[in-house]
Amino acid sequence: MKTISLFVTILLFAVVADGQPKRSPRSTAVQIADRILSATTYRFINKESGETFSSTKGIAAATPLRVENQYNDWHYTNGVLALAMLELADKTGDKRYEEFVLKNMNFVFNEGNLDFFREQFERAKQAGGWRAVTPLSWHMIFRGKRLDDNGPMGASLIELQLRHPNDRFLEYIRTTALHIERAEPRLEDGTIARIWPHEQTIWADDAFMAISFLCRFGKLTGEERYFTEAAHQILNYNRYLWSSEKQLYHHCYHTDTGERGVAHWSRANGWVFMATADLLKEMPLAHPLRSAVLRTFREQASGIARYQGARGLWHQLLDKVDSYEEITGTAMFVFGIARGVKNGWLHPDFIYVAEQGLKGMMTKISDAGDVTAICVGTGIMPSLLYYYTRPQQSNTPMGEGPVIRALVEMMDAPAYREIKADEQYDKIRVQ
Repeated sequence: MKTISLFVTILLFAVVADGQPKRSPRSTAVQIADRILSATTYRFINKESGETFSSTKGIAAATPLRVENQYNDWHYTNGVLALAMLELADKTGDKRYEEFVLKNMNFVFNEGNLDFFREQFERAKQAGGWRAVTPLSWHMIFRGKRLDDNGPMGASLIELQLRHPNDRFLEYIRTTALHIERAEPRLEDGTIARIWPHEQTIWADDAFMAISFLCRFGKLTGEERYFTEAAHQILNYNRYLWSSEKQLYHHCYHTDTGERGVAHWSRANGWVFMATADLLKEMPLAHPLRSAVLRTFREQASGIARYQGARGLWHQLLDKVDSYEEITGTAMFVFGIARGVKNGWLHPDFIYVAEQGLKGMMTKISDAGDVTAICVGTGIMPSLLYYYTRPQQSNTPMGEGPVIRALVEMMDAPAYREIKADEQYDKIRVQ
């Protein structure tokens, strides 16, 4: 009996560490994804009466209808989630996750549904201007004025188009490409910028909002100029936002004052890192700018590693250990480092950083697959207190997309292996 009791104790110790069950990246990703699948309703709800509908057919445009479920909305965070679901489908061979993305897009591009919300959008805009359209479902698909409206969602549509060709998808993809190429605000040197909160402000977030699309559009079309454009954006963002002292990115740069933002915000750094990893994956090996892009990726990986917290997580403000531990930035760093090691872009030792990041992520993911410690959407403010006090939320695409992407990359990541000193002694020759 003592032998059995000892065995059970050892087994329990192996299964549970720091109060957390030993879960694999695969099982955790599947658990999160399956929860999302079961939560997605594909319905519309009348905001006033609470009545739900499966179609907009026969409903007057004046009806205060919204999509019932967050996963059916048109938002850049759902673009990241869609990319993650497609990567999960490819890695596991489970087509349910690919079918989820396809069903979502077909739900949007259904001519009746799209026409209903287009009419709602036009009525609201005519009556109250741009502010009036913001509360409406799918307003971003019609607004098309910023990368948040179309970049990551367009990127996920490209991946879907490569699997399930659809003229409606392709039309939207081409419209997005034209917007980025001709309409998106830029500096004189071509760097993508926003015209708020100051005129021509560079946001680190836009590295992903633009490059997630550009590198995939290059893959779709086979045209090198899109990889070149994406590379120029990364290199320019590095020039404007990189702190050589901290080895981190600032959240923003204001061209009117010549000042960089006060915060080394975790997710801002994550957006750049994830964008660069996506670009390196799609960029031709012989592209003339590849080596420069790779250099910035390695510099950022080295910088990020220096700020990892004691529990494997990175903090909301990377250089402020009194800020809270946050999962989206952590997931983006784990994703990029794991992909970098597997592709030979980073030294194999970096996988240790990703492994510790994965352990930290697991402390923020419940046994039921609930993702916590997700910083809400965050703009730019000249105050560290603003970043310190940003609310946290659970189970939103803002966090679930990056987390699933990280888990997928860690599924087949090599384990860290330390080279022991005695393995190297034979290389030292006695003279």
